[in-house]
Amino acid sequence: MKRFKDILCVMEPEGACQCALERAVALAESNQARLTVATVTERITAGIGMPEGGPIPADLQAKLAHAHAQVLEASIDPYRARIRMDAKVLAGIPFLEIIREVLRNGHDLVIKCPESPNWLKRIFTGDDIHLLRKCPCPVWLINSDTPKSYQRILAAVDVDNNYPPAELEARLGLNGLIMQMAGSLAVSEFAELHVVHAWDAIGESAMRHGAFMRRPDSEVDAYIEQVRGQHARLLDALMQQVGSDLGQDAMDYLKPQLHLLKGPARKEIPALAKRIDADLVVMGTVARTGIRGFIMGNTAETILEQIDCSVLALKPPGFVTPVALED
Repeated sequence: MKRFKDILCVMEPEGACQCALERAVALAESNQARLTVATVTERITAGIGMPEGGPIPADLQAKLAHAHAQVLEASIDPYRARIRMDAKVLAGIPFLEIIREVLRNGHDLVIKCPESPNWLKRIFTGDDIHLLRKCPCPVWLINSDTPKSYQRILAAVDVDNNYPPAELEARLGLNGLIMQMAGSLAVSEFAELHVVHAWDAIGESAMRHGAFMRRPDSEVDAYIEQVRGQHARLLDALMQQVGSDLGQDAMDYLKPQLHLLKGPARKEIPALAKRIDADLVVMGTVARTGIRGFIMGNTAETILEQIDCSVLALKPPGFVTPVALED
């Protein structure tokens, strides 16, 4: 997978979750990429009677950083024979310092484990949700139970063209990134590639059951089939573009399995991920571009709350993070 060139792997201060480090090392090897492994400690501020910036807080901060540096070095030492890597101890609010590290040094991927092993209950209560919303580069959250080699990768795309022109362009760009990433990963992992798009027919319920819009079932069925056909053609067009990008040999090898599901994406995509026992879901978390502070939509959050596998979350081309470097 020749995609990433400068990877940032984030370890917990306790040095837990080696699976994220193992994935980062393997990916850096296959990409011939730079690898930085970092941990984030709390920033010690002055207490009562302790002047801000005085020697006591600074001394405590230095000792804390040294202790975490020792843990970090012990974690990465077994991998140094395989690849050169840098180690860093950052201090402050974790998601802010991770994003600032990305901005300072141009990392193009962040890999980490969820901040809590209780994935379903804690992923949206702390720093991980902020990373998914605001980090300018892809974020790969590695489930602690993830296999070393993926068997099934699910790419979630939205090929609906019923959006304003600017947003449609961003969505098309995001679809392309999702498919490039999922496709190249599936090739490198020898994994099945599944592609899902969920669609709905606007007004179906009112046409079937409404007091004023009710239409004969045959007419509604014909409308539904027309909408389904439109989405099927849009998905086929995306796959033709993917074939052009990846090459026909790669597509012949992958033989992507397409899932055109009728129903809300927030319901159908998590259900499919469980049904096929996906190891990784590749999806976008922000639909619009160029808007500082635009957070990921309710649909993306609802999907992520329901899946228990690893997630590779992407932003559209041109996304602008609301986080700024400190002066």
